Amino acid sequence: MAVYPLRDGGKKHWWFTHKKLVDKYIKDATSLMASEDQTAAASAIHILDAALSISPSLEIALELKARALLFLRRFKDVANMLQDYIPSLKLAVNDEDRSVLSDGSYSSSSSAQLSRKLLSPGRDSSSTSFKCFSLSDLKKKVMAGICKTFDKEKQWRYVVLGQACCHLGLMEDALVLLQTAKRLATAEFRRQSICWSDDSFSLLLSDSSSSSPPRKVTECETVSRLLAHTKLLLRRRAAAFAAFDAGHFSDSIRHFSKILDGRRRPAPQGFLADCYMHRAAAYRSAGKIAEAIADCNKTLALEPSCIHALETRAALLETVRCLPDSLHDLEHLRILYNTILRDRKLPGPPWKRHNVKYREIPGKLCVLTAKSKFLKGKIANGEIGNADYYGLIGVRRGCTRSELDRANLLLCLRHKPDKALSFIERCDFSDHNEIDSAKDRARMSSLLLYRLIQKGYSVLTATVVEEEQRKKTKMLTQKSAQTVGEHEPVEKPGSININGFSEIKPGNSSAYQGVFCRDLAAVGNLLSRTGFNQPIPMKYEALSC
Repeated sequence: MAVYPLRDGGKKHWWFTHKKLVDKYIKDATSLMASEDQTAAASAIHILDAALSISPSLEIALELKARALLFLRRFKDVANMLQDYIPSLKLAVNDEDRSVLSDGSYSSSSSAQLSRKLLSPGRDSSSTSFKCFSLSDLKKKVMAGICKTFDKEKQWRYVVLGQACCHLGLMEDALVLLQTAKRLATAEFRRQSICWSDDSFSLLLSDSSSSSPPRKVTECETVSRLLAHTKLLLRRRAAAFAAFDAGHFSDSIRHFSKILDGRRRPAPQGFLADCYMHRAAAYRSAGKIAEAIADCNKTLALEPSCIHALETRAALLETVRCLPDSLHDLEHLRILYNTILRDRKLPGPPWKRHNVKYREIPGKLCVLTAKSKFLKGKIANGEIGNADYYGLIGVRRGCTRSELDRANLLLCLRHKPDKALSFIERCDFSDHNEIDSAKDRARMSSLLLYRLIQKGYSVLTATVVEEEQRKKTKMLTQKSAQTVGEHEPVEKPGSININGFSEIKPGNSSAYQGVFCRDLAAVGNLLSRTGFNQPIPMKYEALSC
């Protein structure tokens, strides 16, 4: 055993020296964190890392480091540090859907399945690494005085990790963790209150009224606010899912819009990306292609590696026959699939939610390769100029100019590049360094969509104007034909048309009575035979006079 010499000639064990050093580290880190400065908190983390290198399982050092990371908004580091306590990750490991593959990789369950399992009332909590005590169990333990110190020591993990999960968009995990922390805090307070007398309660009330509230009270208020916000978001999302499953797509869009357009409090980045993706599916089912593409763009701006968003946008662009843009998304998706197969894991940390399983990637890659080859053949044959701009803008074939202008105006107001970055302000980013890159992605994708809409508007405007001109020409032709028909002379029955004049048959003498009428018939017969430009013979002048 290693020993260290003392000045007085004595010796001491190595753990005694290490303990004093660790205590010094803890004291320095505590004083730095009390200043509530970011630079001091970063320095405290370095000191705590040194303490944990000596004593890795020291609870106070772990708690201080986790709280320092939470103060610096390094939520991903908190989740990586305490990932063994994330309920969805533990459920995915124990679930049969997460089976070990032949190459040693795992396939993670979808977010929807994990949400139902986490929030279902009949869930078995014994499979997870934590335990949510019921009120009756807590009462029994408190009254019996056998509440373990283990729960008290682990309580900070639920508080810190619950706040980190809330900011990371793992709303179901945050709800479970924060509720567990609140129940454990209530149980601890009840256990301590049993040993208190009336004087202790009065002293506690006087101290709380005279002095400022301690850190635990502020932390309880923070937990309560996060719980209320999380429950509100989950209720609205559940209502949107129910409306979508029932086929009421307009109601589903309305519920998702309450979450996405709400200005009461920013929502987490991952949660907003998931809601944008589901609203895009609702828009697609409702036949609003441009809005669905815009929501896919926002999802990819927040989560660049979202496989579901790339698949949906490629399918939407293929629906309106924008084949080059659809092929571009498919190629991006193919690169992402190859990266996943190369790394043998889905992108991101283990606790990140995905809408696809690892074992589905090889089959999806084969289908994607065939689809890309098919689209390349179409583009090679020149099938790139017959885009369905009617479906993109959302107007019917044969629409009027006013209907087209109104639809284009609404799309321009919603998807104008100047307003494309407004959703960034309503997003709570887990890492502020990602804001600039998210803005660049959103600006580029919105500009491409806006140009596509304007191109479709110009093509449809020319088509509508040409169709209206054709209709107008046809109407004028019909009207002129009708006018000419009204001015034509009407031939009487029993007459013969000669050089544009009607000649009365001689046999039709019953229509004329008297000698004067017979003379007029003879004169008309004479004029028709000789013509207007020839003089009348002299032998007939006397007769006509």
